[in-house]
Amino acid sequence: MKIYHLVSTLVLCSTLIACGAKAPKSKAVYMLIDTSGTYTRELDKAQRIGNYLLGSLNSGDSLAMARIDSGSFSEKDIIYKVTFDMRPSMATTQKHRFKRQLDKFISTAKPSAHTDISGAVLQAAEFLNETQAQEKYILIFSDLEEDLVRGQIRDFTLPLVQVKVVALNVTKLRSDNIDPRDYLNRLDDWEKRVSEGGGLWRVVNDLDRLDKLLDS
Repeated sequence: MKIYHLVSTLVLCSTLIACGAKAPKSKAVYMLIDTSGTYTRELDKAQRIGNYLLGSLNSGDSLAMARIDSGSFSEKDIIYKVTFDMRPSMATTQKHRFKRQLDKFISTAKPSAHTDISGAVLQAAEFLNETQAQEKYILIFSDLEEDLVRGQIRDFTLPLVQVKVVALNVTKLRSDNIDPRDYLNRLDDWEKRVSEGGGLWRVVNDLDRLDKLLDS
C-alpha cells in the first residue's frame, strides 16, 4: 500500500512539473522589404536579418517575406512563405529552400517606382492572423517614406491587434539632412497608425543586436 501511495505521489508531482513548464510560444514573422529608389542598396542588411530569422525560428513557427512595391496588397509581391514542419529534418529542408529564395531575391531585386507600405502591412496582418500564432511580428525594412500611385487610397485603420511591428534600418532621406524633423515625423506618424490599429511599435536601427529582435 505504501508503494502504491509513493508511485501515485511521484506521478502527481511529475504532472504538476509538466504543467508548470511553459512551452515556447509559436511565432509568425512577416518581413517586408522596401525596394524603392536607392533603398535597394540596403538589401544586404535585409539578407542578414532573413538569415538570422531562419536560425532563430523553430518547428511550428511561420515566416514570410514580401517586397514593398508600387501596389503591395497583392500575392505577387510575396517572395516566399512557410510554416516550419514539426519534423526537424523537414523544417531544415524548408529553411534551405527559404534561404535560396531570399538569396535569389536579393541578387535580382530591381527598384520600384512607388512604395505602398500600407498595402504591404495590410497583407502581412492577414497572413499573421491566418497562422493563429501566439506571437506575431511584422518587420519593416524601409525608410518609411510612403509614395503611392495616384488614385490609391490607404487612409484606413490597419488591423494590428496583438501584432508587434518593428521598423528596421530606417535610413534617412536626403531631405532629412535639411530638416531632421521630417525623419522624426515619419517615425511618429507610423507609430500612431500602428497604435491606432491595436499594435505595438518599435524601431531597431542597431543591427548588431538582432538577438533582441523578437523579444516580447
